[in-house]
Amino acid sequence: MASLWRAVMGDSPPNPDDYDGVEYWSNPERTGWLTKQGEYIKTWRRRWFVLKQGKLFWFKEPIVTRGSRPRGVIPVATCLTVKGAEDVINKQFAFELSTRSDTMYFLADSEKEKEDWINSIGRSIVQHSRSVTVNEIVDYDSNR
Repeated sequence: MASLWRAVMGDSPPNPDDYDGVEYWSNPERTGWLTKQGEYIKTWRRRWFVLKQGKLFWFKEPIVTRGSRPRGVIPVATCLTVKGAEDVINKQFAFELSTRSDTMYFLADSEKEKEDWINSIGRSIVQHSRSVTVNEIVDYDSNR
């Protein structure tokens, strides 16, 4: 039934574990309208996006409250790149967000909005990607 729902809606149903604990309704890092290409049916749908604590959520409506449920969520730590994509999909103000296994396409309303989203998501990728901890550093010079 879930795969039928995804095929009809064009969006993956969010997994609550992906956003549990993130108060996406309060003080987000960035919000705004973007047009997103569906995962299965490649139609374009306008959604309200919220970037907070390393997660990119999307909603049908711009009023996001504690009771709102995201239509989807992308943990940005799983993303490798975010960059302009006008040449790839031949649409103005397009950008792409890529993981190891998938590339998602978005359309902003202006060049400035596109650049602002790319910068915000890029900063979030860097901040939330797994960093090397002190315990993982091997100092080969200390053994001499």
